[in-house]
Amino acid sequence: MIRKFGIAIAAVTTVVLTASVGLAATTFNSSAAPNGTHVQTGTPSCAQVGNTVNCTSYELAGVGNANATATLSATYSATVDCTNKGGKLVPVKSSVQSAPSTTGELEPKNGRLAVPTLSGPPAPTTQSFLNAATCPNGNWTKSLASGSPTLESWTYTLTFAGFNAPYITITP
Repeated sequence: MIRKFGIAIAAVTTVVLTASVGLAATTFNSSAAPNGTHVQTGTPSCAQVGNTVNCTSYELAGVGNANATATLSATYSATVDCTNKGGKLVPVKSSVQSAPSTTGELEPKNGRLAVPTLSGPPAPTTQSFLNAATCPNGNWTKSLASGSPTLESWTYTLTFAGFNAPYITITP
């Protein structure tokens, strides 16, 4: 009996942990990097925990003198409640894309490129969501619903200067 209970607890814990941390898919486009570019140390990866995305640091080798930029972009949504003077509430969906987080231009040293960790980007302000929502009547009052905002999607890219596409793309 105790053993069965322990197995059940372990199964539920695994489901909860899997649901709270989102892992991502990483793709490499070798035609979008200097010939010979490869991961030297670390692993390019990102994980979403709640409304936050954290991307790991890593080092690329074989990049020559090519500069690069890593960027993390995200889209958040929120439910905005519209309330009339009589207290009637109507939920309205609002979506806002946040400003991307970026490493800025990264410069290689001795053919190697150190890519730092990147987190975020931060959720837009409450006012951004309220401005993006339209209530049924302009006289209604807007407010952000409990549990909002939510991170809907995100994309991490590493793009070399002089190339038209990202070398590394990570998506959920």
